[in-house]
Amino acid sequence: MANPTITPHDAFVAMDGDASLHAATVRIVVDPLTGPEIAALLQEHLDEMYRLSPPESVHALDLDRLRAPDITFWSAWDGDGLLGCGALRELDPAHGEVKSMRTAARARRRGVAAALLSRVVEEARRRGYRRLSLETGSQPAYVPARALYARAGFRPCAPFADYVEDPCSTSMTLALQGPSEETR
Repeated sequence: MANPTITPHDAFVAMDGDASLHAATVRIVVDPLTGPEIAALLQEHLDEMYRLSPPESVHALDLDRLRAPDITFWSAWDGDGLLGCGALRELDPAHGEVKSMRTAARARRRGVAAALLSRVVEEARRRGYRRLSLETGSQPAYVPARALYARAGFRPCAPFADYVEDPCSTSMTLALQGPSEETR
């Protein structure tokens, strides 16, 4: 399904300085996870995770698990073209987790992942989370992902939630201001 139904939580992000997207406006929408484009991108994501990491180190969620009520899933679109996706999982009322960040190959290094991550962080703050964490790979293929998260303020941390020490995993976290601190 191209261009999922727009919901009240949509964000619109200008992709400045991107010649290949001609500074297009990228629409980030809450996605119902029903379209073939998103299913294909998520399958590509899972396939790559299993290619890069041993099975016990893969924590990516499949389509059915992403439909859980504690997960909000976004997709980024340029017209009818899917550019990427990302999700926010509630671990507890004060702690969220970034999940399923993926950029389509044709849209990499164009700010799509940064825009999606910004949307996830914005929603975590809106919900009043005090912390937002993530797990990503520690192998060389994940250097761009770790750099993206570091630029957004995420710092290495101990494993969180149900994660355990794993030489193939890196855990990162971002402390978020609570609503009362933002208004002071």
